[in-house]
Amino acid sequence: MPESRLNDNVVSRHLSRRFQISLVVEGALVGLFAGGLVTLYRLALRTAEAGLRSITASLAQGPFGMSIWFAVLAAILMVVSRLLLWEPYTQGSGIPQVDAEVMGRLDMPWHRVILAKFAEGTLCAFAGLSLGREGPSVQLGGMSGKALSKVLKKGRGEERLLVTCGAAAGMSAAFHAPLTGVLFAIEEIHKEFSAPLIVSVMTASVVADFLVSQVLGVAPVITLSFASDLPHIDYLFVVLIGVYCGVLGALHNKGMFFCQSLYEHIDRHLPYARLAVPFVLSGVMAFTFPQLLCGGDAIMELIAQPGILAMGTIVFLLVGKYLFTTISFASGAPGGTLFPLVVMGSLSGALFGVLASMLFGFPEAYVTNFLLLGVAGLFSSVVRAPVTAVILCFELSGSLDALLSAAIVSIVSYVTANILRVDPFYEHLLSRLLGVTPNDPTMNGEPGEKVLKTHHVGANSKLDGALVKDIPWPSGARIVTIERAGQEIVPTGDTRLIALDVLLVIMDSDFEDDVELKLKQMCRPGIESRWTPN
Repeated sequence: MPESRLNDNVVSRHLSRRFQISLVVEGALVGLFAGGLVTLYRLALRTAEAGLRSITASLAQGPFGMSIWFAVLAAILMVVSRLLLWEPYTQGSGIPQVDAEVMGRLDMPWHRVILAKFAEGTLCAFAGLSLGREGPSVQLGGMSGKALSKVLKKGRGEERLLVTCGAAAGMSAAFHAPLTGVLFAIEEIHKEFSAPLIVSVMTASVVADFLVSQVLGVAPVITLSFASDLPHIDYLFVVLIGVYCGVLGALHNKGMFFCQSLYEHIDRHLPYARLAVPFVLSGVMAFTFPQLLCGGDAIMELIAQPGILAMGTIVFLLVGKYLFTTISFASGAPGGTLFPLVVMGSLSGALFGVLASMLFGFPEAYVTNFLLLGVAGLFSSVVRAPVTAVILCFELSGSLDALLSAAIVSIVSYVTANILRVDPFYEHLLSRLLGVTPNDPTMNGEPGEKVLKTHHVGANSKLDGALVKDIPWPSGARIVTIERAGQEIVPTGDTRLIALDVLLVIMDSDFEDDVELKLKQMCRPGIESRWTPN
């Protein structure tokens, strides 16, 4: 088929109402599939954790019972390691793998990933490793979207969109937070805002949450309270907890990355040798400090009890949870860190609130607020997704009063972590993943496939005020339409671009990464960086 005709078919489909309706329908289907799968995963983890507590409590009566549990852990270690060898893309949280899938750098076998990740996560929860469920839920959801795209025989471009929808649905079902799922998928995974993307992702996320909470009746994983908004004179404490969480977030990432580098010295008998470290530690914790096991439900139960925990208890739980989570995750064990991150954020906020009460006479009634603000600050500084952090706090508390404080904390912690020059958590993991991924051309999209992307012309950008014919467009890309003030314009060489124009660009998937990078640079707002033709 001639290229011009192929381009016309792709563009007409993108702009048609039928296509936009199909995005909603497909998003809903992904939400149902991903929501159901993640719900089963949550129930499996809950059963595994309950079984862990019951069994270890009965075996803690003597050394013989403890030795039986260590033998069980050894068997689980062998099974998990074999599953990781069978499907290596299930290592870690799964979020970097979904990022790479959406970028077109990976082409994961969805059926193997779903089977292996589900089994590995359940076994690791039963073993007591300090890992989260949200990262695996995002990967399970993303692979659900990919499975649907294969069934519907979609192209690589629409497949990536459905993977993003699945990731949002997975996060929504895991946290019982549909808006958080939408923003996390867009802000952290797809990193692009467009109407078709937002509508389809939102549909998937809402449908998944409706299925989990209303149809199946699964209770939220965690809820936090917000007493009332702080008096304006006390907002200095809001800024201070932002700085405090920014520093803690930078330390969190630095420690995680350092522990990963330490594990790299174990280079034989992989992955058995690396996984043995957290498995042995988990066995010790089961009979000494069981509160530190698994994602952190036991700690949240302590926090939810009436009264405020003693400062020494808070410090012990915070440090212990961080160290155990770091050792578990850095080993490459199949599990995430988001739920432990929320737990550590709550503990960090509680510690700040107790110190503020002791040193400055801050009213204890507001200490519960700092638990929520600690979650916002630590999430923002670790993940570098401040908008998602604010919405997460709103959905965990259900309080609009928390939005202003959470927004301030998220901004301050985000800036603080950036100033300290520590990499964002998932971007660092993604760079490590791509650094060891073979340069396989089959992972960069199907040859010759056409992909449509939208770009917004920023004020005083290189494109603002330039004629289409004077702009050196990247090789493999062509501007198709311009949306200006709600009207579509078919451009010619003499069309002059202005700020806030929305460009619909068609490109070859073989050149997508390079084209996207160049166009983002050209559209970036500036001060005096207009394009000057020769």
